[in-house]
Amino acid sequence: MATGHEAAANAPNAGEYVVHHLTQLNTSGHAQTSIIDFSIINLDSVFFSILMGVLGLFVMWRLAKKVTSGVPGRAQAALEILVEMVDSQAKGIIHNKESRHFVAPLALTVFVWIFLMNSMDFLPVDLLPKFWQYASGDHHAYLRVVPTADLNVTLGMSIGVLLICIWYNIKIKGLGGWVHELFTAPFGNHPLLYLPNFLMQMIEFLSKTVSHGMRLFGNMYAGELLFMLIALMGATYGVSTGMTGPLLWIGHILAGSAWAIFHILIVLLQAFIFMMLALVYIGQAHESH
Repeated sequence: MATGHEAAANAPNAGEYVVHHLTQLNTSGHAQTSIIDFSIINLDSVFFSILMGVLGLFVMWRLAKKVTSGVPGRAQAALEILVEMVDSQAKGIIHNKESRHFVAPLALTVFVWIFLMNSMDFLPVDLLPKFWQYASGDHHAYLRVVPTADLNVTLGMSIGVLLICIWYNIKIKGLGGWVHELFTAPFGNHPLLYLPNFLMQMIEFLSKTVSHGMRLFGNMYAGELLFMLIALMGATYGVSTGMTGPLLWIGHILAGSAWAIFHILIVLLQAFIFMMLALVYIGQAHESH
């Protein structure tokens, strides 16, 4: 969420402002910071995730309808480059042609979807939260607009990748073959090694899934928090005396612009990394020990 300086006007202090912006709009009906309670749904994350997904599908559909065999326009050229990039990555990792018919489009969907969700970070910090407060009539209403800065979203996506990996393990190796692999790899086929092998396999699945989701969440959460701190610099204008306010406001413009430009790389890179790790993990499901 890019620069903005409406921030601190209604907040007693900087800490409360940041905490307010990091609190989800959820089904609990009150401020809820716990990420362990499975009875609570973060409505803002669900809404913006679906919105970005629908937007991505609509844009890709519109571009696909305008594809021609002649000289491509800029939009078609960009789409072709993106599709070829994802397809080449899928071919280099997953050698099963039949599997690629599903995995390559999945990887493209993941990349575009995560990129769009990450890009919500470029909106001004207070733009949508303030709009929601006015629309709802509650000046203390909560709203977070970056779905990938919510650990529930990123872990949900990584768990989805895990389920696909389990599916391909069973499809490629057979249920019996996969169960045999769980108890005989990586240390070898010996009764005394069955339990250590199984525990190592479970640890591997767990660590890959958790790190997959945590990596995306950590980077986007840090970026979101930094935008808030930069916005607080601009919020001091009008409440500080002397040259402090104007200097901090200028610093907030410069710092916000510089961080927004650099954040473009982060938004793209994190979408690419998540996609690549998904391809790697699914590719590993095709391999036998």
